Amino acid sequence: MMADLRIIFMGTPEFAVPSLEMLVANKLNVVAVITAPDKPQGRGQKIVHSPVKACALQHNIPVLQPTNLKSPEFLEELKSYNAQLQVVVAFRMLPQSVWDMPEIGTFNLHASLLPDYRGAAPINWAIINGEKETGVTTFFLEQEIDTGSIIFQEKEPIDANDTAGSLYERLMNRGAALVLKTVTGIAAGKYQSTPQPKGAASKPAPKIFKETCEINWNQTSEQVRNFVRGLSPYPAAWATIEGKTYKIFKVSIVSDNEKKSAGEYTTDHKRYLYFKTEDGWVSVDELQPEGKRKMGIEDFFRGNRL
Repeated sequence: MMADLRIIFMGTPEFAVPSLEMLVANKLNVVAVITAPDKPQGRGQKIVHSPVKACALQHNIPVLQPTNLKSPEFLEELKSYNAQLQVVVAFRMLPQSVWDMPEIGTFNLHASLLPDYRGAAPINWAIINGEKETGVTTFFLEQEIDTGSIIFQEKEPIDANDTAGSLYERLMNRGAALVLKTVTGIAAGKYQSTPQPKGAASKPAPKIFKETCEINWNQTSEQVRNFVRGLSPYPAAWATIEGKTYKIFKVSIVSDNEKKSAGEYTTDHKRYLYFKTEDGWVSVDELQPEGKRKMGIEDFFRGNRL
């Protein structure tokens, strides 16, 4: 049954590549890949494939890149592959006409322990909120986003020094193993799907925008530290210092006896830059001025002065 199961894989970014590679490496029958249309990137506006498309072409898997998932032409082409199962990893929201097409259904990999952190940025918000644990979940797609019946879950601890980047790497690979486990379980009929509780998740994970990445120095030092590492390296927390915007990639909690209000800073212009928070101080250890590279604070002070 495993080798005969006709699978369509849907995904676009780097996060989805290990899952596709895992299915191919285990000789599963991925009959087509659906990914985002090619886009111009960089100064030269060169047309670039998505990471998933590049992977699919490497393995000679047919690639579909629809601009409209509801178009009759795309739906007809999708149907022609006679897929029994669709696997979704980091793709856009699907209409019911797509996710309901295969006889077994469509399952999605999500980077949280559902029902917590439904939404577009589960990795970021788990760290921002100071969680000590997260994980990956596979679930069957239903009408409302991230609400379908859970198939499997795997837990992953969050280290005190994890950033969104380091946790992303681990969940990307752990998720690939869970995708294989889910396909294997479905093919063998050895799985149980568990409905999620109805209603909104108590811990949402909405999309993050640049304007919501500004550091609030009126929070506690621990909240500021979690906020910075939850947005590092992308999209990056930021702060305005002396009228200029700086991306902040790393802070640490320090002690200082100077009397300041939240948001004010103290520095020796050589080795340290401390900001007052609601309950203490944080040291800015890594930052990026506008139009310049990311650098440690001592490197920054060698060529810049506040």
